[in-house]
Amino acid sequence: MIMIVACLLLIALIIVPVFLFDSEKSVLDDSVRSSLAGKFIKLPDGFTHYERSGPEGAPAVVLIHGFSVPYYIWDPTFKALKESDFDVLRYDLYGRGYSDRPDTQYGIELFIDQLENLLTALQIDQPVNLVGLSFGGPVAAGFRQRFPGKIRSLCFIDPLVLPVQEDKIFPMNVPVIGEYLVSVVLAPFILPQSQKDDFYRPEQFPGWEEKYRDQMRYKGFKRAILSTMRYMPAIDAVPWYTAIGKDQISVLLLWGEGDKSLQRTDMEELAKVIPQTRFHAIGEAAHLPHYEQPEVVNPILINFLKDQ
Repeated sequence: MIMIVACLLLIALIIVPVFLFDSEKSVLDDSVRSSLAGKFIKLPDGFTHYERSGPEGAPAVVLIHGFSVPYYIWDPTFKALKESDFDVLRYDLYGRGYSDRPDTQYGIELFIDQLENLLTALQIDQPVNLVGLSFGGPVAAGFRQRFPGKIRSLCFIDPLVLPVQEDKIFPMNVPVIGEYLVSVVLAPFILPQSQKDDFYRPEQFPGWEEKYRDQMRYKGFKRAILSTMRYMPAIDAVPWYTAIGKDQISVLLLWGEGDKSLQRTDMEELAKVIPQTRFHAIGEAAHLPHYEQPEVVNPILINFLKDQ
C-alpha cells in the first residue's frame, strides 16, 4: 500500500505542474482576432498577423523578428521607416505573437514559405529590402537563396550565423522530456525571464516580461517553440550567406557590442563570407541594438535603404 501511495504521489508531482503552469487558455479564433490590433491575412498554413504602412509604390521594407519575440520588437524601427516614407511591413512568425500556431514542423522552410505567401497575398511584387533580426537572419538569407529576384537589399541585425549545436538544446531534443520541460520550466519561467538578457540596460525597459507573456495565452505557443528549437541544429545558413557574398546585392550588418549570445567572431565570420558587408558595431547595446539605440541605428538603416 505504501508503495502504491508513493507511486501516486510521484505521478501527481510530475503531472500537476503541467496543468498548474499552463497559461495557454485561449484559442486564436475570429473573435479573438477581431479584438486585437494589427491586421490578419489567411495564408496556406494559417492566419498571419501583420502591420503595413507607408506610401503605395514606395520602396518596400520587410522586418523579420527573431526566435520568439513577435513584431512589437520592431516598434522604433517601424515608426522611423514609416516616417521616412518607406512601404514598411512587419509580421509575426507562425507560432509567435498573434499569428496562428499550425500543427506542423517548425523548420526554417515554414518561415520562408510564410514570407513568400505573405508577399504574394499582399501583392508586393517589387523586390523588397529584408531586415532580419537574430533568427530572422537565416530566414532572410534562406528566402534570398530561394527567391533571389525578389530581394533588393539585406540588413542583418545580430543575426544567427553558425548552426546551433545539439548539446546546446539538450534535453529539449529528447521526446517526451522536451515536451515536459517546455511546459513546466522553459515556457512559464525561463523564456519570459531571459528576455531581459537581450538588453544592455534591462532596467530601462520595465514590463518587458509581461509584454512577452501575452502571446503565451494562446494554445500552440509551447509546441511551436519546442519544434523550432529541435530544428535549430539543422539550420546551416553559412552556405546561404556565402551565396549572398558572391553577388552584388548590398548588405548591412548591425551588432550590439554587449550581445551575450552572439560574439564579434560570429559577425566577423559573416563579414568574411559576405565581403560587401557594411558593418556597424553599436555601443551600449546588446542583442537588440535597434531597440536600445534607435537614435543611432535608425539613421544608419535609413541611409542604407535610401542608397538602394
